[in-house]
Amino acid sequence: MLIELRTVPECPNLALAQQALHDALADLRLPTDGVVQTAGDYPSPTVLINGADVMGGTGTGPAGCRLDLPTREQIRSALRQALSQPQPPPPRSPAQH
Repeated sequence: MLIELRTVPECPNLALAQQALHDALADLRLPTDGVVQTAGDYPSPTVLINGADVMGGTGTGPAGCRLDLPTREQIRSALRQALSQPQPPPPRSPAQH
């Protein structure tokens, strides 16, 4: 499962989203060290689970700090949904072809 936290530099809402994400992962007993944090021109903060915005959006849009922060419950729900989906097999190395 790919978990990404997108942000713009110096977004004051980042700490709240980080805490909500950490809490949701802990609730489901999932590791917290696998989160990819990316800074760039994004709506910030945005939490993506397997490329899907937990807020139901696309994870793209105007860069800047969002006022509608992802909640612990939204993140937990998205994580549960991702866990219930079949996971694709890992890519094979060229030697396995």
